[in-house]
Amino acid sequence: MPPTDASTDAGTAPETDPGADPCPGPGTDSEDTLELRLPEELMALLGGAPEPSGPGGPDGPTGSAEPTGSAGRTGTSGSTGAAGATRVAGAVGSAGPVGSVGSVGSVGPVGTAGGDLLDGVAEWGPTDTPVGTFQLVPVRLERDLPLVTRWMNDPAVAAFWELAGAESVTEEHLRRQTDGDGRSVPCLGLLEGTPMSYWEIYRADLDQLARHYPARPHDTGVHLLIGGVAHRGHGLGSALLRTVADLVLDRRPACARVVAEPDLRNIPSVSAFLSGGFRFSAEVELPGKRAALMVRDRALRDLL
Repeated sequence: MPPTDASTDAGTAPETDPGADPCPGPGTDSEDTLELRLPEELMALLGGAPEPSGPGGPDGPTGSAEPTGSAGRTGTSGSTGAAGATRVAGAVGSAGPVGSVGSVGSVGPVGTAGGDLLDGVAEWGPTDTPVGTFQLVPVRLERDLPLVTRWMNDPAVAAFWELAGAESVTEEHLRRQTDGDGRSVPCLGLLEGTPMSYWEIYRADLDQLARHYPARPHDTGVHLLIGGVAHRGHGLGSALLRTVADLVLDRRPACARVVAEPDLRNIPSVSAFLSGGFRFSAEVELPGKRAALMVRDRALRDLL
């Protein structure tokens, strides 16, 4: 995402008290409880045994919300910017309008709504925002690969997403999601009909990221990359992060939290999440980076 004007100094979160109540009541911070039981959905997908996750969480690039600013990736399944672990890498490289995106069919082979495990991202539709009408449209390789590849090859983006190179590099990253089980959906973000950002919406609770924080069933992660230079540095990333997080909460009733894991060194990215209604929850050690776990809670969405 585009770097925001404000910078945030995210300090180290205090360690959890080993003697804390293992079953905190409403109002207690989720990070005090570590859910050791794997969700039934995950057990069903993995056949009872854990396996590497697809491009959506800490196995792919690690960024979670990957809000703005260069997010760098951490080799998790999703792409999380290296520096900011959130793929909000404030992608650069002007994306320029690419014509209409057209309708998109279901993503992935899973037989759930919309063909994914995220309540049909393709069916979420457009939403009005303070910066214009915005819509997430699942990526179609035959249509969107050249554009996403161009964004990934911008030096400012490549430094964090680490997907620079031939189209085949970006294609492999995208195909792991589009041909996967539906737990991660790569999307173009259209603002007033123009593709200007790249997003990955993924099931954080079904991703390897869940091994690094107290995950809850249906936690949803976000990675973001702003594609055009003209769209960066004006608070647009924060506005869209808030919009997409709230869109997730509105379209996914079972989801109580939207999470992201920008690299602690990526101050613009962390700042964008804070401005976008997320709170700093803790520092987490992920493959390739130390990240700031950012959380937007359903219960606090009207307060932040």
